[in-house]
Amino acid sequence: MTAYLLPLLCAVFVWWFGTGAVLYADGLPAAARRRMLIGATGLALGALTALALVAAETTALAAYLGFVAGIVLWGWNELLFLSGHVTGPNRSFRPPEARGWRRFTLAAGTLIYHEIALVATAGAMLALTWGAANQVGLWTFALLFAMRLSTKLNIFFGVPNMSEEMLPPNVAYLKSHFGPRRLHPFFALSVFAATALVAWLIWRASTTGAAAGAAPGAGFEHAALSLMAALALLGLIEHWLLVLPVRDSALWRWAMRASDQGPAQSGQPGRTPVASRADYLNGAGGAAPSPGNGRLS
Repeated sequence: MTAYLLPLLCAVFVWWFGTGAVLYADGLPAAARRRMLIGATGLALGALTALALVAAETTALAAYLGFVAGIVLWGWNELLFLSGHVTGPNRSFRPPEARGWRRFTLAAGTLIYHEIALVATAGAMLALTWGAANQVGLWTFALLFAMRLSTKLNIFFGVPNMSEEMLPPNVAYLKSHFGPRRLHPFFALSVFAATALVAWLIWRASTTGAAAGAAPGAGFEHAALSLMAALALLGLIEHWLLVLPVRDSALWRWAMRASDQGPAQSGQPGRTPVASRADYLNGAGGAAPSPGNGRLS
């Protein structure tokens, strides 16, 4: 039982704490935010080093180390994006008249540099582990990329719950590129694909779990597949939170408290007063905030 419970608990904790750390950084004063970003870059370099060091290792511990390294590299990219340092050429609110292909290109322009950075990071991870037995870090990063891409497309097409309050003020213009608050058929397709992936990973993890201890490397394979199954399950749950009347931001209220209190004490705008998409469409959005003056999230 521990062989199945431990990967799940590890995935949940790293996902929850990692997301909270990024949100917490959003509420820090400017100088502290810069130090946090420098520290996160150091951690990312350490994660790449760790991937190279455990690339040839096929122990359960090596699988966990690869998993954590993949999460760290993902979180670093998210920090760069939400801080406004790596976004896209379009940093403006969407014109209300933009429809169809123009709306898609404008939305893609808000984050294309971020997507390129993700692909470049994955390329670096692939180069460091090319032909190696331990690819867990790369699998983790690739799975997060696929799940997040699916989430972005769902938000673009339209879902009832978008958790807009989790966006920091400096990228508030992203809200104007969100779709309508109604369910789009793409959601059913994405949930079906995610469910199939979760089921397959659980089945593969269970089959390797039965052989663990009997074959060399079985413990590594079981740990790796169990971690991927847990992460895919979290991604599936996040998809359902897009349509359920539940605010997933409540999971990180402890981290977002810094955004609600800290900036107000330092004379900076907090997360709550940020112009929403509705404010923008009603003429209150104004110009897009400068990414260089925002806070990390």
